[in-house]
This record gives sequence, structure tokens and C-alpha cells, in this order.
Amino acid sequence: MFAIIETGGKQYKVTEQDIIFVEKLDCNEGEEITFDKVVALSTDAGFKAGTPTVEGAVVKGVVQKNGKGKKIYVMKYKAKKNEKKKIGHRQPYTKVQITAIVG
Repeated sequence: MFAIIETGGKQYKVTEQDIIFVEKLDCNEGEEITFDKVVALSTDAGFKAGTPTVEGAVVKGVVQKNGKGKKIYVMKYKAKKNEKKKIGHRQPYTKVQITAIVG
């Protein structure tokens, strides 16, 4: 059994007990979260694709951690102007463990 959920503008294929890293969500560690934007659902009965989402399907998970990813460096450079700038960025994320797929 698996589901395809949408959160933070991205889609994730998940099964029960999966751990996924999603765009930062506004919730604390240990909190239960539900994803109701289920794009597709595969069960023993068959495969259901939503138009745009599957009705009545919900994916539940528990927030394990809020954190930041590895630092990514971006270099801006302008030729013949002796101008360059180094910028760093750390993308925030939320680590979620999927507990149940209902649908």
C-alpha cells in the first residue's frame, strides 16, 4: 500500500513507517499531522487516481524534527567589473514519519 501526497509544492510517494523530509511546516516535534492532499492511492483493492485529489483519503504522520539542511553556496560574479559575492543558504525542513494511510 502506498500513497502520493502533495505538500510544500512537491509530491512524495509514501508508505507506512516511511521517514520523509518535507518543506518546513508550522508544527512542533511530537505533534501529529495529517496530509489531506492525496493525489493517488494504491491499496489491495486497486489503484485510485484523484481528480485532483482522492476523496476521503488521508495520510497521517508524526513530526520528528524541525531543522536546516546542509549549507549551499551561491557565487554571483560579474565579468570585467571585479565584482563577486559569495552567498550561503540553508533550507529549513521538517522530518516526518508516516504512521497510517487511510482511504
